[in-house]
Order: sequence, then structure tokens, then C-alpha cells
Amino acid sequence: MPDQHKIRSHRHLQFLGKLLHHQHLWHLNRRSVAGAISVGLMVAFIPIPFQMVLAAILAIFFHTNLPISVSLVWLTNPVTMPALYYFAYKVGARLLGIPPHPFKFELSFEWLMTSLSGVWEPFLLGCLILGLVTALIGNLMMRLVWRIQVVRKRALLRAKRQQRKAGLTKE
Repeated sequence: MPDQHKIRSHRHLQFLGKLLHHQHLWHLNRRSVAGAISVGLMVAFIPIPFQMVLAAILAIFFHTNLPISVSLVWLTNPVTMPALYYFAYKVGARLLGIPPHPFKFELSFEWLMTSLSGVWEPFLLGCLILGLVTALIGNLMMRLVWRIQVVRKRALLRAKRQQRKAGLTKE
């Protein structure tokens, strides 16, 4: 985890003021982590530049863990972007009943101006659907894993207490 005091005092983040002081932005608890996973995964599928900034703003707004929210947007990176965005396009095309047209994704302004005009509707719909689905699944999975860990830890503590109690009664 990055040092929260260093981030709070960063000169480019001073405009956020006291918003960076909320405890859930920095703590690891079930709600802040599950929410951070939802924020990060949802924003990862929004095809805009500066996704990390949007994830940070949403983490602050929803009081989720800031570092986790920001780091999860890297799910869509220059290596994974073409495959994920093409899959999003195919999902959107299928939902709209449009036959998908093969296209080659390029991360360039020229490609955006020439190629995206014919595929933007299914592409954005697919991004929205995949963002919502992955955010929901990520949140539920995190809550499930967290709950399993808590149950295991309680069972372990209970077993240790019973061992100590049994050890005391035998003497």
C-alpha cells in the first residue's frame, strides 16, 4: 500500500483537501475492498484516457480503498486492451443483434476517427455490460472470499480455545 500521508500531501492532489482523509480510502476491510474492486473493474472497461483519475475520484466518492481502485484499472493495459475491447464489441453487437464486423484495434487517434464510427454503439454497450458484470462478480467474489477467511479464522480460534480448555481440565 502506498503511504497515505505522502499521497495526501502531494502537491497535485491538494485540490482534494480533506476528501483524501476518509478512513475507508486507506483501510483494508470487507466493504472498502469489495467496493474498490467494483470501482476498479467498472472503470477498467470505460474506454477513456486517464482511467486512474476516474477510479480515484469514484473511490473517494464511494469511500472505497483508493489504491486498489486505481490499480485495478490496469486490467485494461496496452497488452490486454485489444482483446478485451474486441470482446466487448462482440458482446455489444450480439446484444444489439448486429453481425460483428472484423476490425483491427489500434491505439491511435487516426484509428479512432476512421474505424470507431461504425462500431461505437455495440462497442460502448459491450464495455458497459462487461464493466457492470465484472464489477458485480468481483464484488461478490471478494465478499465470499473475505467471509470464508473470517469463518476459518473463527473456527481456528475456537479450536485453540477448546484445546487450551481441554489442557486445563486434564491437569
